[in-house]
Amino acid sequence: MSPDLDALAKDLRTVIDGAAGMFGSGAGPTIDGDLDCDPVNPGTLVCRQYGVRLESPDSAENSLPAVVRSFADTGWKAIDRGTAGEFIVQFSREGANVNVHVARDSGAVAIVGSTRCVPGSP
Repeated sequence: MSPDLDALAKDLRTVIDGAAGMFGSGAGPTIDGDLDCDPVNPGTLVCRQYGVRLESPDSAENSLPAVVRSFADTGWKAIDRGTAGEFIVQFSREGANVNVHVARDSGAVAIVGSTRCVPGSP
């Protein structure tokens, strides 16, 4: 991994773990790894993906507005991608993306994101 990607990955993990903490404790990782941004030229551009899941935090739906505010307060732009089955908010900032999903029926929370793409290691 490149030093740039290391720093971006650390920031992404901090953002996602912080958002998960606003829903409660007990978040478990779902994804944590590098991804090629250009599959035609593997390794030339890479990003880091990271995600967590909380099975049934208390009042997840009620915690979502505070999570949205915390992202907005730190410069993330939000887009509502909600469906009949779940609340979904997509955040983006400087090429990074984070999606927050809250199931309407169970309240389960999934948060997954990726850093911006950076040149891969030679």
